[in-house]
Amino acid sequence: MTRLSVNVNKVALLRNSRGGNLPDVVAFAQTCERLGADGITVHPRPDGRHIRKADVYALRDTLTVELNVEGFPSPEFIRLVEGVCPAQVTLVPDPPTALTSDRGWNAVEQKNFLKPIIQHLKAWGIRVSLFIDPVPEQVEAAAEIGADCVELYTGPYALQFPHSPESAIAPYILAAQKANEVGVRLHAGHDLNLQNLRFLRLNLVNLVEVSIGHALIADALYEGIAETLKRYKQALE
Repeated sequence: MTRLSVNVNKVALLRNSRGGNLPDVVAFAQTCERLGADGITVHPRPDGRHIRKADVYALRDTLTVELNVEGFPSPEFIRLVEGVCPAQVTLVPDPPTALTSDRGWNAVEQKNFLKPIIQHLKAWGIRVSLFIDPVPEQVEAAAEIGADCVELYTGPYALQFPHSPESAIAPYILAAQKANEVGVRLHAGHDLNLQNLRFLRLNLVNLVEVSIGHALIADALYEGIAETLKRYKQALE
């Protein structure tokens, strides 16, 4: 079954809107772990508008499931990752002011920038995933520079899915086939929800992990986190 990593950024955003520690991000992550989440994802940003550095350390010290830390590989981010040493780091090309991820790396053109960063993180014993668009050439380039995994940016898939699922999934199938050929783990994330997740899983047979935050947390407001996690896990079976 494909692994589910729950992104808890939105929980931190709610906490920060009021101050204090309600809701408690660490306690929420522990609840997700107890209810069957396979991992927890965080994406700390320079302005600390949701996940903060202290949260990342606290999650590292508390969780028994894998911690996946996403971010742009700035010197500040690299220092944080070295201090936390999570199981996995997902490198994203977001500038500091980005509201959310909206594209993947161009690993073909940015090989010289990304390769030493990937090598550095792997030397710390960290699995490295590269956030890319669903293009076979990008998958191949990611493998060539040493990435252990590629996370396919599924924003375009989610946007097109209600109109034409077959057209929406087509480029992802090609990218997944290339990932299998070059021997990198296949991940996916962004705008995945209970309407489009199962179709993605059924068509990408080598999909190892998805990272989901916004839709999952929104669904939990209606259904509760226990029922919501149950439904997302079922969609990945």
